[in-house]
Amino acid sequence: MSTQTLAPGTDGGRDTTSRPRSGGLRALTRSVPLVPAILLLAVFLLGPILWSLYGSMTNTALTGYRAADPQFVGLDNYTSLFADADFWASVWITVVFTLASAVVGQNVLGMGLAVLQRMAPKALGSAIGALVVVAWVMPEIVAAFALYAFFSTDGTLNSVLGVVGLGDTTWLITVPLLAVILANVWRGTAFSMLVYRAALSEVPTEIEEAAQIDGANRRQTFFRVTLPMIRRSISTNLMLTTLQTLAVFTIIWVMTGGGPGTKSSTLPVLAYQEAFKYSQVGYGTAIATVTILVGAVFSIVYIKVLKPEVD
Repeated sequence: MSTQTLAPGTDGGRDTTSRPRSGGLRALTRSVPLVPAILLLAVFLLGPILWSLYGSMTNTALTGYRAADPQFVGLDNYTSLFADADFWASVWITVVFTLASAVVGQNVLGMGLAVLQRMAPKALGSAIGALVVVAWVMPEIVAAFALYAFFSTDGTLNSVLGVVGLGDTTWLITVPLLAVILANVWRGTAFSMLVYRAALSEVPTEIEEAAQIDGANRRQTFFRVTLPMIRRSISTNLMLTTLQTLAVFTIIWVMTGGGPGTKSSTLPVLAYQEAFKYSQVGYGTAIATVTILVGAVFSIVYIKVLKPEVD
């Protein structure tokens, strides 16, 4: 029986030297359908970001000679911004508002409602879901005025608390940040509930039952089995709710206007005030650019900390 020696680059007499080239060509061919999407992202996402960055380096204003002939000022706006105590106070308020209402409020409450829907009878779960979703599908400006009426001095909340003698709190003046946090939680929890409800429905009941047979109670099963299985959904939802909350403007502006003073002035509210109330468009654009960077930091943290394991 003779033994045939195969030359390098052959496989049973077939030439394989062209495989890398054909593989690269195949990958390039598969990428062609993505070109329109990439172009759209470049025009409508990257383009505005770059234009915002340029605008933040000018002294553009709404009125006066700087409106007609804005000048490039480099990093002057950022130098003034980082030396402004109100800006750093706004950064802190933005972080607290985002962590409390999006990371803790919306995600924890949304997960709790999703679990409750899963465990409750179908009719009760559907009723809970419908009540929560109403706040989310309501137009934002309508929801903002409804929340203002709820938290105002003579509003619904004080009327209810007045029954037990506690209805004299000026929520929008004494605790404005708490009021807008609770308002944003009420407004946005439905999104997290829907995401987690869909994720939980994909968890096989056999795995949870097996964990309970092995001696795990419901709490242990939930935290050690169920949550790790929906880690991807948690990571995605955290990122989405955080970015949405960073961009919240209407609720805060209608309820408190960023006040009293600057006690509830997040970065989007501060950017609006500087650009349109004080006519400093370039300065306000610098604040908006910093807000984009804050969102990018949150996104990077989520990607690193909650990076899903490779299957």
